[in-house]
Amino acid sequence: MAGTANYIPKAKLQELAQRSDLWGTWLTVHVWAVIIGAMAMFIVFPNPLTFVLAFLMIGSRQHGLSILMHDAAHGVLFKTKALNEFVGKYLLGAPYGGDLEGYRKYHLKHHRYTQSEDDPDLPLSAKFPISKASLRRKLFRDITGQTYLRLRLATMKMKRGEAPAIEGSDAFQKSSPWPYLVTNAIIFGTLAALGHWWVYFALWLAPMMTWFFVVLRLRNITEHAMTSYDDNPLTHARTTYTNILEKIFFGPYWVNYHVEHHAYMFVPCYRLKALHKEMSRHHDEMEIKRGYLSVLRTATTA
Repeated sequence: MAGTANYIPKAKLQELAQRSDLWGTWLTVHVWAVIIGAMAMFIVFPNPLTFVLAFLMIGSRQHGLSILMHDAAHGVLFKTKALNEFVGKYLLGAPYGGDLEGYRKYHLKHHRYTQSEDDPDLPLSAKFPISKASLRRKLFRDITGQTYLRLRLATMKMKRGEAPAIEGSDAFQKSSPWPYLVTNAIIFGTLAALGHWWVYFALWLAPMMTWFFVVLRLRNITEHAMTSYDDNPLTHARTTYTNILEKIFFGPYWVNYHVEHHAYMFVPCYRLKALHKEMSRHHDEMEIKRGYLSVLRTATTA
């Protein structure tokens, strides 16, 4: 189980495990500021280039919402438990359809049984390597909204007590639709009151149905595809070094430090880079790749 081994000195680990309400607040404000700023950029400077940039930025930061909700699900985004629960559920998860409670149950099982037959995420990684043509088909389904529609159908089936039809659908809203509906009504109402109702559909709903799932798929591939099938977090997860563009569009909020997260899942995301530095001093067998393209080359065949 993750976090049981001593990969770094205990005193240093205690320091890195410190949680902060200030950090949690800053990251929550930051992710929403980027989304709002991208919308404002296109409204003020409307042209094809700013639209595409805003579209990609917003979809990527919707993924950022899921990353921060993930930390809240672990109870480490904020020091205060009530803030973790409220912010994680309503300000981070609900807007894109995430279910904090459902995700927590699903995700902690993933940590307990990583890369084993009981891992609920195993279907996402066990299929690799796949052909480049197969990856292109998957990405095409993502960018055209087909994955989003399949997910919505899967959540409807789960509410009727049927088995999910798509891997990973437990991570999305399935208990009650009201948090998603209310938060999205607020987003739409705010934009409408400002005279820009169409932005909800063009620069909130559309990225969420398309680019968000492209980024989410690439994240899933980088984290566990072609890693080991054992209980060693140094090798059954992967850390990916990213450049500035990869950080912005694919791996914000230190999500690329995945070995470190599996080694110590109680360390907040804002301390994972420091944890990586400390672990690197003691271990050179960590599974590490340089860049998303490097991982995709490993995970695909001709």
